[in-house]
Amino acid sequence: MEQINSRSTRRVLWSVTLVLLATAGVIESGCARQAPVQTAAVLEGGRDVVRTERSPAGASLNSHPVNLTPQEISALLRGVRVWERRNVIHELLMGEADRKRAFREDEISVLAPALSRALAQATRTDRVYFHLSHPTEAGDEETTTGWAYVREPLLYLVLTEVHDKHGPQPDISKYDRQLPNIPEVPGPFNVTFEPEEYLARVVSASPWFSPEQQEQLEIRFRKALSIAEPLSGEEPKPGSSKP
Repeated sequence: MEQINSRSTRRVLWSVTLVLLATAGVIESGCARQAPVQTAAVLEGGRDVVRTERSPAGASLNSHPVNLTPQEISALLRGVRVWERRNVIHELLMGEADRKRAFREDEISVLAPALSRALAQATRTDRVYFHLSHPTEAGDEETTTGWAYVREPLLYLVLTEVHDKHGPQPDISKYDRQLPNIPEVPGPFNVTFEPEEYLARVVSASPWFSPEQQEQLEIRFRKALSIAEPLSGEEPKPGSSKP
């Protein structure tokens, strides 16, 4: 009986070891996939960053380089909308959250020219990473982060943060006990492109074992640009319905 129990214990320990090794392998491979290889810096102003980097291993080839003017990219960014993701009960009680623009005009003025340059110099194995950051009146840091790349006829816009606020850590020095610094986790969000007839689909794809949210928009960007209204002082685009 003692020998049987010993064998059972060894089997259990061996099974647990295999599970732990497999989990560690998945985590390690996931971390490896998330380590980008930077190929060129396009914008590094303050905390704002736009750069080209290698696409993840196994990704399809992109249609780069792509020539899109800052005005065209601005028009596309203005069509991106985000809103708070609510559960079924919350939505029944409060309704759907209001949609708002993912990029404000001051952000577009920084991001559009940099994205235009980055897409024009990117190779077929590159994607464009961007990170916008600025302080709020309350002293927080507000960030918007993601990637952009083109595979004709679609523009892929991936967002992991949209106006996420990162506040300073609370002062706990007055307490005798030591508490861990736990950052505030932003709530999940929905994202779309308007007009939605030019949106091929939205894909939610978060990395394994990561709280990070990834929302991927696939936009029929050339068709969307054909009906985009020019801003005051701009020439109408060919095919625009506006005179």
